[in-house]
Amino acid sequence: MDIDFNKYEDINKQLAFDINTKLKKIYLGGGEKAAAKQKEKGKMLARERVAYLIDKDSHWLEIGAFAGDGMYAEHGGCPSGGVITGIGYISGRQCVIVANDATVKAGAWFPITAKKNLRAQEIAMENRLPIIYLVDSAGVYLPLQDEIFPDKEHFGRIFRNNAIMSSSGIIQISAIMGSCVAGGAYLPIMSDEAMIVEGTGSVFLAGSFLVKSAIGEDIDNETLGGATTHCEISGVTDYKQPNDKAALDSIRKIMSMTGDFTKTGFDRIKPVTPKLDVRDIYGILPDNREKAYDMREIILRLVDNSELEEYKEGYGQSIICGLGRVDGWAVGIVANQRKVIKSKKGEMQFGGVIYSDSADKATRFIMNCNQKKIPLVFLQDVTGFMVGSRSEQGGIIKDGAKMVNAVANSVVPKFTFVIGNSYGAGNYAMCGKAYDPRLIYAWPSAKIAVMGGSQAAKTLVQMQAASMKARGEDVNEQKETELLKQTTDRYNAQTTPYYAAARLWVDGIIDPLETRKIISIGIEAANHAPIEKQFNVGIIQT
Repeated sequence: MDIDFNKYEDINKQLAFDINTKLKKIYLGGGEKAAAKQKEKGKMLARERVAYLIDKDSHWLEIGAFAGDGMYAEHGGCPSGGVITGIGYISGRQCVIVANDATVKAGAWFPITAKKNLRAQEIAMENRLPIIYLVDSAGVYLPLQDEIFPDKEHFGRIFRNNAIMSSSGIIQISAIMGSCVAGGAYLPIMSDEAMIVEGTGSVFLAGSFLVKSAIGEDIDNETLGGATTHCEISGVTDYKQPNDKAALDSIRKIMSMTGDFTKTGFDRIKPVTPKLDVRDIYGILPDNREKAYDMREIILRLVDNSELEEYKEGYGQSIICGLGRVDGWAVGIVANQRKVIKSKKGEMQFGGVIYSDSADKATRFIMNCNQKKIPLVFLQDVTGFMVGSRSEQGGIIKDGAKMVNAVANSVVPKFTFVIGNSYGAGNYAMCGKAYDPRLIYAWPSAKIAVMGGSQAAKTLVQMQAASMKARGEDVNEQKETELLKQTTDRYNAQTTPYYAAARLWVDGIIDPLETRKIISIGIEAANHAPIEKQFNVGIIQT
């Protein structure tokens, strides 16, 4: 081990440690006082409900844990978006779970809460997974209602998805474990089955205060919309349960009796751990995003038995393409090579840049994987496509468009991991969020932006300085230096994986050692949804 390896190892281990430190704070939700109030009502906390519901010693893949991080400070914050979502195993069956956290503003819906719920439903629909809602919410957070209520991707889209999933035969089960008010009342009742917890669960279009105001009727919430009313009088709910645990036990029992599904048929054999130590990744990945490293060494520590069947190894070397297995599942890997490479023609290819030949290779490989029904894994550390007269005259835009076309039209499931840089059109070509990866996670070393921080900051400062001069303001060298620092700091803060994860541009930030587990859970989920569409790249031909 050389000195750089040891240095990188220490830095990357610290970054992984930082993730867990931040998550511990997020897991506290609305804080100890709010948690104590829930306990006084005899309720389990949201994370306790999820832990009790899923199978013991099974994998739980949380999605969107960092949602809302650093956002809504003027409203007291919204840890984890006020809702817990993820993929877990219930009675041996993979399910999407959505659990409102009533310690965060009584489970009220912020804009990011709606976005996170929609992401959970999207995962359920794409993979045809059952979805379980543990409902405990005061409804829309009124101070931000204009950002959550009326638009296409707002609150109402959730109920539309309820209807679409029901018509598609995707199982939906709801447990009303607290408040369920106004428009939010439709979510559990549009599920296939709904149960309600006696004494704490309630569901109504308008609570007792609003009823009094609207029609002058005096009534308490329990009589208006409690468990007895809806299980014995209105028939709105299907099961009445005495407490949270009984409701969760009932969900487990229902799921234990559901039938099997038609599998897609992705190939899997007995899993083998990588021959090379996966923990070496900490020492291979450099301490900043400008340094070169061999992406192949990362891949060999992620694939079973450290075996990669590389495609066109000597051609288009700034992208590595190859077939391997992860936890037994066959996968096609598309990864940016970060080494500076000298081709046999004597040309230099810079690490992280996509060249015409690399785009051509990747396009053909993606088409091959679609032909063979092999899921795709993208490992991003990309600064963009090559620029300059030689590249433009060589048709870089056309070759890049072919790659983007193949990624967009791919019918096999795609999984993306942002390892380092994810800049500009490189983000798109390497299956960024806009290209519908089934799951997308970032390593703590990730950077996501239109371009690198130093280039962007200089461009922005030039624009600011020109604008100030046009207004007659004096802009000297010292002022430009101050502007550059302010702009660089602001821009760099917006490129961190935490900034991206807070806004759900990625599903989460992970320790690199979790990558294999996420790929395996993701392909198992995708195996629930047979591929019905033929792969076709449309007008752009290779």
